[in-house]
Amino acid sequence: MKCPYCASIESKVLDSRPTEDRSATRRRRECNHCLKRFTTYEKAEEPPVLVIKRDGTKELFQRQKVLRGLTRAFEKRAVDIKELQNIVLDIEKEMANKLITEINSKDLGDLVMEKIKHIDEVAYVRFASVYKDFKDIKTFKQELDKLIK
Repeated sequence: MKCPYCASIESKVLDSRPTEDRSATRRRRECNHCLKRFTTYEKAEEPPVLVIKRDGTKELFQRQKVLRGLTRAFEKRAVDIKELQNIVLDIEKEMANKLITEINSKDLGDLVMEKIKHIDEVAYVRFASVYKDFKDIKTFKQELDKLIK
């Protein structure tokens, strides 16, 4: 591990523990050269997931994009950002557990909507209105009727 202070590659691990969500290992290190301490995080490399967009193009799954969409949907709602991050983490875990390497944007959107449906109905409708690209009030009402049932 390269020291961020002196760029030496010689360091020793002083402490090692899992992160709160257990998705990575936090290591406290000390540089053998300059003796300064720094923290690193180790995470198992997961195979990349490709998102197939509506126009057929493919792009790498970006957790920040999903989090940004959730943040917009939950704007001014009483939900902590940690909960939104946990939703994204759950989606990533679900895709990894199912060994998904490619997912349609529609399926990804459905997955997000399923996760937020029971948390906040207003945020659900906000997300659905953007994700499903409602063209008129009738399709919007149909989605509301589904939610009410």
